[in-house]
Amino acid sequence: MDLIDALKAFVATAQTGSFTAAAGQLGVSNRLTSKYVAELEARLGVRLLQRTTRKVGLTPAGADLLARAPALLDDLDELIGEVSEGSKGFSGVIRVSAPVTFGEIWVSGMLERFARPHPALSFDLRLNDRHVDLASEGIDLAFRMGQSQTQSLKARRLGRFQSMVAASPDYLARRGMPQVPADLAAHDCIIDSNRRSPRRWVLGEGKGASEVLVSGRFQVNSARAAVELAVRGQGLAFVPRFALHDALAAGLLLPVLPDHPGEAIPLSAVYLEGRVLPRKIRALIDFAAEDIRQADIL
Repeated sequence: MDLIDALKAFVATAQTGSFTAAAGQLGVSNRLTSKYVAELEARLGVRLLQRTTRKVGLTPAGADLLARAPALLDDLDELIGEVSEGSKGFSGVIRVSAPVTFGEIWVSGMLERFARPHPALSFDLRLNDRHVDLASEGIDLAFRMGQSQTQSLKARRLGRFQSMVAASPDYLARRGMPQVPADLAAHDCIIDSNRRSPRRWVLGEGKGASEVLVSGRFQVNSARAAVELAVRGQGLAFVPRFALHDALAAGLLLPVLPDHPGEAIPLSAVYLEGRVLPRKIRALIDFAAEDIRQADIL
């Protein structure tokens, strides 16, 4: 039995509560994951997991092992990485989570740029607009918008993004350019249901903010889809600047009320508190901070 593989199988199973989920994290079969854990229990002479038909729970001995094993595995990965990666670059898999549109527009390309000098490094990028549980889903690093809602995570601020209103030249020629935020109420607005209050557009911040109730024929749950509809002349889109960047640069959309952007929202790279951060994750965070600065999309 490989003790390291067995410990990894135990930790993944204990954190996810499922042999199937653990196997998916580790990239091995369900049968092999279960075999590794059973062999570890046999070697230690104690039962680590309580198995039921629905889920897997921890015994007291399993809880004691889980309290220390992840840090030990992280330390070992860090040591191996420092010894082996100096000459050939980083290796292994980095699992990354990001919101869908932001992941498609920037994160996927950023990862490709980071990967170029590291041929032995691979990525598992999971795009989801919900805040995933990093521990249970085995995520090494997540890019999140807004404030972190849990104390179990550490965050590094990468910047702040703002939303802005834009429309196609054709639409503005037909309907006119809004001059003040209140004018938006009389326009066709493309509603992005991913926003906290989709039909309540708040432009500006603090005491100078203006709140407008808007309406329109189209409601979508994607900033990218909202931009595409705006390009086709279907109305005004109020979406993050990073989603508008290419369309504005190409002249397909024009800024509307540019002096009244939306509230600035923090963008952060987050990871689990209390673990030794592997060198490759630290390097990825540093790279991401510089890459997004140069991209000028926030």
